[in-house]
Amino acid sequence: MIYHIVVGDLAAVPLKEAIAQDPSMAGEVVVLKDILNVGPILKEDGVPFSNTRTAFWQQVIPAEKDKIQVDDMERILDLSHAMYKNDKLVAWFWMAPIPADVCAYHWVLPYLSKHKEHFYIVNIANLPFLDVQGKVFYPKSLSEVIPKEIIKARKLARLVTPSEVEIDGDEWQKLVKENKGIRTHEGGKKLSSKDENYYDSQLISFCSQQYQKAARIVTQALTKFSIPTGDLYLGWRLRQMAAAGLVQIKGDETKSIKDFDVKMPGGEAEPAQA
Repeated sequence: MIYHIVVGDLAAVPLKEAIAQDPSMAGEVVVLKDILNVGPILKEDGVPFSNTRTAFWQQVIPAEKDKIQVDDMERILDLSHAMYKNDKLVAWFWMAPIPADVCAYHWVLPYLSKHKEHFYIVNIANLPFLDVQGKVFYPKSLSEVIPKEIIKARKLARLVTPSEVEIDGDEWQKLVKENKGIRTHEGGKKLSSKDENYYDSQLISFCSQQYQKAARIVTQALTKFSIPTGDLYLGWRLRQMAAAGLVQIKGDETKSIKDFDVKMPGGEAEPAQA
């Protein structure tokens, strides 16, 4: 049986369809929900890592009815325990060239690399795939790959080598020591730490002295700059910028980005644009 590890629900959708179609890929999809390229990753004394990450996401998404609970660590430990008990189990880590996936790879490495000859990686970076129309493209996320192409990609699965474990093993500890708010992908398996305001200038570039929906600003920034954080994080940054006096907000900022408006300080307050 194969444990297919993937980051995010969207990436899991075509993977689950591919597994249903190909018996050789039979197994369980383990979806990591946390996006480790944003937020604190340094574990405080006596505070479990999951608690640190949970507290961060509850700050980012304060109005969530069902409070966010991050439990990726517990599920990876359960998976590792199952692999210790059954030497027929293997884990495949599906990695696309985005910071969330590369961060997750480095994070799970010390836990799963203990299972020698049982930990595989499927790295789709810089490889051509066919889209639904049969045209060649280079996906940035597994969610962009159609199931029949994922079935082909299973041939990319290879064991993580001891030399990789040695070389890659220090990357996560370096990032933890730096503990910056953002981690960017620098190509291959390399990551770079940035301050949490790293994308603020992109957000500000879409702000004016007239109120606009926060959702509009965030969507424009995501589209133009391909910011790999998602809209929830950028909405949180707008609220942080407002607290620092860099922008002004009206509306209910404790709710979603559709519920508050943003403008630069000064100017006339005008009706929000849709």
